[in-house]
Amino acid sequence: MDIQNQLTDQKRKVDFNTYDISVKELISMVADGIIDIAPDYQRQFRWKEDRQSTLVESVFLGIPVPSLYMAANGDGSWELIDGVQRLSSIISFAGSTEAREKTGLSNILKLISLEKLTTFNNLTNAQLPKTIQLEFLLKPLKITTLSDKSDLLVRFDLFERLNTGGVALSNQEIRGCVYRGKFNNFLKDLSLNESFKNVVKLTKGQEADATREEFVLRFFAFLYKYQSFDHSVVEFLNTYMADASKNFNYKEGLKIFETTFSQLCALPNGITYNRTTTPTNLFEGVAVGAALAIMKKKQINTQDLSWLNDEEFRKSTTGATNTKKKVAYRIEYSRDKFLLNNK
Repeated sequence: MDIQNQLTDQKRKVDFNTYDISVKELISMVADGIIDIAPDYQRQFRWKEDRQSTLVESVFLGIPVPSLYMAANGDGSWELIDGVQRLSSIISFAGSTEAREKTGLSNILKLISLEKLTTFNNLTNAQLPKTIQLEFLLKPLKITTLSDKSDLLVRFDLFERLNTGGVALSNQEIRGCVYRGKFNNFLKDLSLNESFKNVVKLTKGQEADATREEFVLRFFAFLYKYQSFDHSVVEFLNTYMADASKNFNYKEGLKIFETTFSQLCALPNGITYNRTTTPTNLFEGVAVGAALAIMKKKQINTQDLSWLNDEEFRKSTTGATNTKKKVAYRIEYSRDKFLLNNK
């Protein structure tokens, strides 16, 4: 594909519309559920009161505020892609009770540290004159929406590129926003499985950023599709989650997941090298290898685990190991070792 054709092809996948919408309309759209902030996204609201106040002051003064980016859904609703800090600040200041409930905001913003509108300091919106309140509500904000003609992989890419405000979402948190539905809920439910939690050791930070859900996704993606893995893990997982969201055997998936991690509980230190955390590549090899062995013989050999320290296996799970060859090696090596001497 030549340069121009590639540019044209990629541009066709992205379709935007732009709007100027008043603060009042924006708040109403949130309250009515027309604009949706995904639960996984809401909890990333991190701006302090002084920064929220500065944003409100900018709106009052007509200083340009960066666009809010939305993605249009097939049912006519919009989903927030970028701007959770700005939109939440506006609702915290001037939002209705309904809008606050929809965004999970309980505190009402009292303006502080304003350098231009100093007489507004220590006041809430309700304490301002009605004419000033109305002036704020009628201020226009720029909204850019990604059309529902754009596919979900494009939507993930936009989340990733625009996800810059506050605390950045992890790739799995973005997937949780983009691929909401039965399969995403299934991943969340399995991430709480006690056997899985005993086997997979994560840091406190990883427990908070959906890494555990991503490990469940990795388990199924590599179990069913590892032979088609190329080199980009993010793209591989995105594609698998998009496909699984449309077509997945939940009964079969639940059974192999529960059986695999129930048997892996026999590993004295879980899936680890250092007894504290589970490396991603080691997890893929051991967990998927065990599942493949179970699918073949129902029971795996967990008596002899000395192979976990074999030099070649270690090489396939440490360093730059996300190649097609090394992914296949660590999974199939684990599978064969779990089957060894297993009658």
